[in-house]
Amino acid sequence: MLQLILAVLVLVVLVFSTLKYLDIATDHNETVSVPDLSKFQLDIVDKKLEEMNLRREILDSANFNPNYPPYSVLDQVPKPGKQVKENRKIYLTLNPSGYINVEIPENLIRKTRRQVEPTLIALGFQIGEIIKKRDIAKGAILELRHNGETIKAGDKLPKTSTIDLVVGDGSL
Repeated sequence: MLQLILAVLVLVVLVFSTLKYLDIATDHNETVSVPDLSKFQLDIVDKKLEEMNLRREILDSANFNPNYPPYSVLDQVPKPGKQVKENRKIYLTLNPSGYINVEIPENLIRKTRRQVEPTLIALGFQIGEIIKKRDIAKGAILELRHNGETIKAGDKLPKTSTIDLVVGDGSL
């Protein structure tokens, strides 16, 4: 009977000691608030995180957002205001330097305007001026232009570029 009481007592002391050790070793209840890093560039982010004893890891660049400076923070995990322990990694998504270049697809010439416009819009381009030109095919795309220059399949333009369409008027 004495051995059983002694074993229970040792077990209780062992459990209590382990819990106390874990409290100390894991810095339980010692947290910092995550700062809002949005729109800051990496040099400023690094200074802020270093002051708070936090680390960063860049996840990836997202699609370009013109409302944010190039190479600035678009998103972060954990979110601003969350409580985290010191030396925690903050995961960042950055704004790229500009829009990605998109290739002009094949077979747009001689297709109808109704077919070409949705294709270009789906790729992220904007439709600019519609220029009528004498041609036998009414509504057929005769050429594509960007800033007055003729563009052809395979050319690359930044996403959101404006493309003017030269369309046949059916007068021949």
